[in-house]
Amino acid sequence: MSGAAPGAGAGLADVVRESLLLGDRHDTDLVLEDVALGRVARRADVALGADVPAVVSIGAFDGVHAGHRALAEATVADARSRGCLSVALTFDPDPADVLPGAAAEPHLLEVEDRVRGLALLGFDAVVALRFDDALAALDPAAFARDCVRSLVSPLAVHVGDNFRFGARGAGDVSTLAELGRELGFDVVAHELLLDAGERVSASRVRAAVRAGRVDLARRLLARPHFVRGEVVHGRGEGASLGFATANVRVRELSCLPEGGVFAGAVVLGGRAWPAAINVGAPPTFAAPDELFLEAHLIGFEGDLYGRSCSVVLLSWLRESRPFSSTEELVSVVRGNIDWVRTNVGTEGVEVSA
Repeated sequence: MSGAAPGAGAGLADVVRESLLLGDRHDTDLVLEDVALGRVARRADVALGADVPAVVSIGAFDGVHAGHRALAEATVADARSRGCLSVALTFDPDPADVLPGAAAEPHLLEVEDRVRGLALLGFDAVVALRFDDALAALDPAAFARDCVRSLVSPLAVHVGDNFRFGARGAGDVSTLAELGRELGFDVVAHELLLDAGERVSASRVRAAVRAGRVDLARRLLARPHFVRGEVVHGRGEGASLGFATANVRVRELSCLPEGGVFAGAVVLGGRAWPAAINVGAPPTFAAPDELFLEAHLIGFEGDLYGRSCSVVLLSWLRESRPFSSTEELVSVVRGNIDWVRTNVGTEGVEVSA
């Protein structure tokens, strides 16, 4: 079993808040409004417009991982040095979900979490551009002129060095730099952040999560990974064995491990409960292709059915495997639950503002 887990009490609350991107600034501190090109989350004292100077960062930002944080830090610092706004532009949905021929990838974050996460990194405003057929058809020049410059007057644009934009990804950093010279903004291309000699990327985080390496995913994200879902009725095997579980139907395209048992927390209504979490069908009871997530909440009593929740994955405990007897199954599962009690916590903790 992994030894990397938070302590009980306030330590768990801090880790869960970090995972769910709940910092000192919250959704309630941001003004949310629809604009012609999508949706804006901005500070109350901020106004956007074609004549408003800004330093801009553009990207999909799935996960708001450590590399995105470095890019955000540089963008915000540049804006402050110029005395103007810092603005992040992202896309809803992710272009990879809708472009012809592109295979939709699992999501590390829902769009509302991406937007909140970017705002917490210090951007004065975050714009989620509506990625529809009209936006997808814009060539690189039209994207820069008709899209970016309709929102703000960019003084500089910060992107990763692998940035592509415009119809069919025709534009790259050199294209953006040419447009910058023509339209009057600087372009700053950042080398992608390295971790253990490899680039930090959303695809690398997804691969880590799918492999059950939530410790690596946590390092790359600079926070524990979580998914959102709804508690639904299950088969009831856990209750019959003495450890009732909440069966969670996660949102479509959520990024989950392919299988395994984990220590973590389940967040319900602003409170986080330590949990032993199984991802994938238990081999002892179910068909191999039946996938789901179930969690035993420690210290919780009450009805969970129909409630929305978030599930935070903190530590890998073991592989899922069949057991030779019910007695062996109960012994191993109780051992997992005891580990969570000792290393994560024994009761729910408040995580809301």
